[in-house]
This record gives sequence, structure tokens and C-alpha cells, in this order.
Amino acid sequence: MTHPNPPGQYPSYPQQQPGQQYGQVPQQPYPGQPYPGQPYPGQPYPGQQYPGAGYGYPGQDPYAMQRPPLAGWGSRVGASLLDGLIGGLIPMVLFVVGLVMMVSAAKDTTCDSYSSSSAYQRTCTVDSVDTGAMTTGVIMFLIGAVAALVIGLVMLYKQGKTGQTWGKKIVGISVLRERDGMPTGFGMAFVRNLCHIADGFFYLGYLWPLWDEKKQTFADKIVSTVVVRTK
Repeated sequence: MTHPNPPGQYPSYPQQQPGQQYGQVPQQPYPGQPYPGQPYPGQPYPGQQYPGAGYGYPGQDPYAMQRPPLAGWGSRVGASLLDGLIGGLIPMVLFVVGLVMMVSAAKDTTCDSYSSSSAYQRTCTVDSVDTGAMTTGVIMFLIGAVAALVIGLVMLYKQGKTGQTWGKKIVGISVLRERDGMPTGFGMAFVRNLCHIADGFFYLGYLWPLWDEKKQTFADKIVSTVVVRTK
């Protein structure tokens, strides 16, 4: 029969934990509670990442690896034409009606023509004006201007909040931030719209997506946005 402890050897005791006083009985953790120095279940050890955190190699943009396909130049042009048609139809009708009413308000116009040695000149004088028609025409013209402004702001708000205007939603494209794929917000959508001034220089910026790797206009590069397909 063997003795559990050979002669001259004392029984082994549990290893003392840091901060534990000599002779103090080590406390057992509650169910689900880790031992001292160990992380809670589901948490990483020091220097480790949470499961699923980050994509690809260190320093690589996670969003760039899962970004939707970039929108083509034709889709962007189509969306712009639809936005112009939808957003400009009502103001244009009001402008035309107002202008016609203002022109027709002039009555009994007298025109005199005469020529000189240098040029031929013609002058017209309005003898009377229909005040009611003129006033209505001016009001219609002003309403058209206000409508154009309101519709433009609404479209910017929709693009900033959802990434899409009415035209972009029909075509199936969206304007998103390049760094994280989120909508730009109203402020940056407004700034991006102002930056299209740079695109209008010989229309070079509008054509730039045809050969650019990220299919960006100058305005996209200034505010760091990309246009992607949503369907």
C-alpha cells in the first residue's frame, strides 16, 4: 500500500493568487464569473480583437471590401435628367405662364421705325397696361421661383438623409460617404452640390467618372463621396 504523500514531503496547497493574504482561503468565482486575471466569457484577452472585428489586412478599409458596385456614368446622367424633369416641371410651367401673362398685359403698343446713315432703329411704346394681368403674371413668376427653391432643398434633404433623390431612386443609385458607406447628411449634400461648380469647367468634372477608378466627379473627390448601385 502506497502512502498518498511520500515520507518527508508535505501535501501541496493551491497556488496563492496575487493580492491574497497568506493563509486566506481562495474565493471561488460565482457561476459565470471568471477567475482573477481572466476575461469574461465572450471578451477577448488583452491584445486580441473581438470576433469578427475588422476585415482583411491591417490598415485596409473594411467598407471598401464590401462596398456595392459603383454606378456607371450613364446611370448618373439618367438620374440627373429625371431630377431635372421632376424638380423643374412645376417651376417651369409657372415661369412660362407668368411670363406670358406679363407680356400680354401690355396693350396698345405703338412702334416707330426710322433709319439713319449708320443703322436702322425701331422703338416701341406701351400706351396702356392691364394692371391685373401684369400683377398676376409677376405673382406666378415669383411662385415658380419659390417652388424651384423649395423643391431643390427637399431633394438635397432626401439625398443627405437617404442617399437618393427621386431620380436616383428610380434609376437605382445612391450617393454615400466613401469612408463608411453612410448618407452624407443635408450639410454635406449641400456642399457637394456647390462643388459641382468645379465640374462645370468645360464639363470635364462631369465626364471624369468615365475613366476614373472610383467613378467620381470633382465634387465627389472634394467631399469624399461615391455613387453606388442599389439594384
